[in-house]
Amino acid sequence: MDLFSDLPDPDRAEVNVSCSSVTSTTNNNTHQTEQDRLHEQVVPSTESNKKTPEERKRKLECAIARKEDASTDKKAMKLEHGIHKLKGHMKEMKGEREEMQDAHVIIDDMTSQFDSLPSSISRIAYYAVFDGHGGARASTFAASKLHSHIIQKFPKTDVTSLDKEVKRCLIDSFKLTDEQFLKEASAQKPIWKDGSTAICILVVDSALYIANLGDSKALLCRYNEDSKVDHFLPLSRDHSPTQYEERIRIQKAGGKVTDGRIMGILEVSRSIGDGRFKHCGVTCIPDVKKCLLTDKDKFLLLACDGLWKGFTIEGALEFINNILKTDDTGDNKTENIDAKLEVACSRLAAEAIRRGSSDNVTVMLVSITT
Repeated sequence: MDLFSDLPDPDRAEVNVSCSSVTSTTNNNTHQTEQDRLHEQVVPSTESNKKTPEERKRKLECAIARKEDASTDKKAMKLEHGIHKLKGHMKEMKGEREEMQDAHVIIDDMTSQFDSLPSSISRIAYYAVFDGHGGARASTFAASKLHSHIIQKFPKTDVTSLDKEVKRCLIDSFKLTDEQFLKEASAQKPIWKDGSTAICILVVDSALYIANLGDSKALLCRYNEDSKVDHFLPLSRDHSPTQYEERIRIQKAGGKVTDGRIMGILEVSRSIGDGRFKHCGVTCIPDVKKCLLTDKDKFLLLACDGLWKGFTIEGALEFINNILKTDDTGDNKTENIDAKLEVACSRLAAEAIRRGSSDNVTVMLVSITT
């Protein structure tokens, strides 16, 4: 897993640079544009004087169209043969709380929502769970806005480093979502005190980009060839004020950690919203990680902390796998897996509450098939 340790400070302003722009500035020679190269292929210099401008233009347009068709065909082949199929399932239960303060988003394929994308990208998917506290407004706001900001800020052309641009896109989207919610919250009377954790996975072809705030978790079930068993690969890191780095940031900002909580109140050190704690070091900047899917991967699990009050990570994996191991009743393996994961979501959430979790519980499982 790439933890992005070499990426620049997200606050540093940089401009997306397309591959063609990089090429054009590598030396002082004049470089041909893509259209110029196509023009030479269609109308060689020895023939250019024999064709009318209209004929040359028509041939150039045909060449460009053929190139675009070829690019589309390559993307279709890539989708068919090299991209893992994903399907999200979820279950939420209120527990003993007065209201459901969690929110979620499942978009198995949101590629069509982008006006343009780098030529190497064939599919984008998005999965997120938001665990609200102090009310449901921050989680609901984040669920409605965050992915829209990601779509707006995602690179639209080929770039020198897609990883860096995706990380910047995610961080900027979190910051904008937080800024907009705080602006709306502060305009209310009384001011909204809501906050929310966030765990989201942006899937770009077969690369997972994971961004999280707070204590909701993302895990990837992967088969281990050496041990011959499944195991959970952690994709996120909890943010608690009891952690050394988090506590130091809070204390430098003038905040205090009492009984494991910021100012004795807030349990998480990073969140969307929580305007009254921003001056205490609470930040909306997420951790961002990357993980490449393999043929050994089976499913993703995203869940709020309500689940983990009733399950250990190992216990959750065993519980889900026991459901997946039940006899198949049909010929379509993918449909059977999805049906079982749907059942697993409901049973897992219900079992967490039965085991004593009084919190809201949101469980999301995403099947991974080839």
